[in-house]
Amino acid sequence: MFLSFALIGMFLLNLSLGSVSIPTDAILDSVVGNEIKSSWEIILWNFRLPKAITAIFVGMGLSISGLLMQTLFRNPLAGPYVLGLSSGSSLGVAFVIMGAGFLPTFLVSDYGIVIASSLGSFLVLMAVLVVSQKLRDTMAILIVGLMFGSFTSAIVSVLSYFSTAQELQKFTFWSMGSLANLSWNSVLILVICCTFGLLLSVLSIKPLNALLLGENYAKSLGLNFKRTRFIIIFATSILAGSITAFAGPIAFVGLAVPHLAKLLFQTSNHFILFWSTLLLGAILMLVCDSIAQLPGSDYTLPINAITSMVGAPVVVWLLVRKRKIMI
Repeated sequence: MFLSFALIGMFLLNLSLGSVSIPTDAILDSVVGNEIKSSWEIILWNFRLPKAITAIFVGMGLSISGLLMQTLFRNPLAGPYVLGLSSGSSLGVAFVIMGAGFLPTFLVSDYGIVIASSLGSFLVLMAVLVVSQKLRDTMAILIVGLMFGSFTSAIVSVLSYFSTAQELQKFTFWSMGSLANLSWNSVLILVICCTFGLLLSVLSIKPLNALLLGENYAKSLGLNFKRTRFIIIFATSILAGSITAFAGPIAFVGLAVPHLAKLLFQTSNHFILFWSTLLLGAILMLVCDSIAQLPGSDYTLPINAITSMVGAPVVVWLLVRKRKIMI
């Protein structure tokens, strides 16, 4: 209940902060249809509201993806991009940005980048799913995902070596992540994809509890492990892939938030952990986005820089307390 109120409060605070401060009562007036300043109306509905909604779903999706991966692989340092999806997206975007001279003009647009990112992530997903059907060992799938990530990163490095300074700069800006500049149509697509992925994740709550004591124990309880593993990987791929396509690779949120939820509620029960991780992820992304906006300034920091500043100390602290982490 506390987290729900905190999320609502942080959502309103995020909408009010920025280069132009908008009072909370004016935001509420605009939502219920009352007239406010036209400049506030434009800023609120065209820029801040889409960005705040994006932040909520990015935080939810990445946090739940991290929780799924950490439970499936029983590894506290696993994250949503451990299967190589982020590297696949980066490869697709790198082909579009750094190979712009050989591609049609429409592919170099913002939508072209989203399509390329989605396609790159989808291809890696298909490869991981095919391999997962062939391998019995879950840890082997983790290694395969890391190998796919290394392979695609190597191709991106080669493309970077032969690209111009302008192309490199554009690719670097994309890799920093951004919650802004999404149209309402893009936000709607992201919300649909994330909602579908989260619904699949909800179906996995009971199997996730069974997996806490290991694969063999889960099988002894009658769990169809192969199907459960497929659903978990598929849900993670939809969440991480769609978020990377629209917002870029956002670091640390998926790794740190599940542990914050475990430490806050002192439980490994996923019936509690799932919803607390969901809400904490949304709150954390709103907090990071509010900081990144540098309230009162015309400048905006890269969202990846802020999430890393928040997430890195948490991860270091967790490493120090490694024996106390609940898998």
